[in-house]
Amino acid sequence: MKTNKRNIFLIGPMGAGKTTIGKQLAAMLKMEFIDADQEIEERAGVAVDWIFEVEGEDGFRRRELKVIDELTQRQGIVLATGGGAILARENRTALAGRGAVVFLETSIEQQLERTRRDKRRPLLQTDDPKETLESLARHRDTLYREIADYVVSTDRGSVKAVAKDICDMLQGD
Repeated sequence: MKTNKRNIFLIGPMGAGKTTIGKQLAAMLKMEFIDADQEIEERAGVAVDWIFEVEGEDGFRRRELKVIDELTQRQGIVLATGGGAILARENRTALAGRGAVVFLETSIEQQLERTRRDKRRPLLQTDDPKETLESLARHRDTLYREIADYVVSTDRGSVKAVAKDICDMLQGD
C-alpha cells in the first residue's frame, strides 16, 4: 500500500457494495470499518431518509461534509462513503489526500437488483428508478474516476473475492 495512504476509502454508486465489501475488507486487513451514512444517522439520531425529507438533500450534504472531513482525518480505517459524497469538492479533496480511494464500479442492472427492495434510499423513491440511476451515473462517474486510485468492478465475484482483489491491489503498491 502507498506509504502515505494509511486509510482506504470506498466510493461508488448506491448498490455497488461499499458497506458489504468494506466490512469484509476491514476484517481482512484488521482495520476499523466505518460507514459514513451510518455515522450521520448515529449523530443525527434519525435515518438518512428522514434527514432528506426534513432538511432536503442540501441539509444531508452539509452533515455529510462534516462527517467526511472528520472521518478522513483518522488513521487505519476503511470508510464506505455515500454514493453522492464525491459531489462536494471538499470531500473529493479530503478523500484523495488522506487515503487510498477505491471506486467500486457496478452496472445499472446490478444497482437495480441490489436496491429494488430497499425503501430507505431517498433518491430512488421515484416512478423510474432506472432513469434515476442512469442520470446519477452520468453526473457522478467522472467525479468517481477523478479521485480513484483503483477501479474495481463488483458485478462478478463474491464479496470475499472482491475484497481480496482490493487487498492484492493495495499490497502491490
